[in-house]
Amino acid sequence: MMRLIRQMLTLLSLSLMLGGANAAVGSPENGKEYKLLERPQPVESGKKIEVVEFFGYFCPHCNALEPLLADWVKKQGDNISFKRVHVNFHGLAPQQKLYYALEAMGKIEEFHVKVFNAYHVDRNRLQTDGDVMEFVAKSGIDKQKFLDVYNSFAIQSKLNRSAQLMTAFQIDSVPTIAIDGRYITAPAMTAVTLGRVTEQAQNQSVLPVLDWLIAKVQKEKNVPAVVDPVKPSVKKK
Repeated sequence: MMRLIRQMLTLLSLSLMLGGANAAVGSPENGKEYKLLERPQPVESGKKIEVVEFFGYFCPHCNALEPLLADWVKKQGDNISFKRVHVNFHGLAPQQKLYYALEAMGKIEEFHVKVFNAYHVDRNRLQTDGDVMEFVAKSGIDKQKFLDVYNSFAIQSKLNRSAQLMTAFQIDSVPTIAIDGRYITAPAMTAVTLGRVTEQAQNQSVLPVLDWLIAKVQKEKNVPAVVDPVKPSVKKK
């Protein structure tokens, strides 16, 4: 009986937390659930809304957010132009170079989650070039082609650009998400008023704020949201 009561209380607590998350993000406020940058940054996304995730493979919170964010990006479709910036907080240039090399080779979507798993599940910390090459060897990626890209000037330029963007967007923690070069939000921001919640609930709380910010930018720019066309029904003869 006591076990049943505890289970019911746990479910009730979770329901209240999720309900609180929805209530808290119903009307996001600048300085709470999101932040307006004092110096907006240029975007190159045309009519789409630029969304940039600042992340790191070393970050357990980025790893936890990844599946939810990936689903959200798919749902947004042509409304947004999604990009990632791998940060360097701990002198982990090999992780940055791995990300940008895979991106340049057109393999990032195939291997992005696998790199997270290598770090957080297989315990390959990807701290050195040797660690990166161990991952490459196990993944079946052409070693020489990868090295050519990994050690190229173009990748070094990506690292330099990443540092510039971190400064411009005032990034001091990850995951952090920038919208339209003007707005910054993160699970740690959107859940700040929710009290103690699970990381899953915290991550879920950022999604409606992202939706709200996308709609806000579309309204400001008078850009209509992309709606999937409704297929006409075919009457059977």
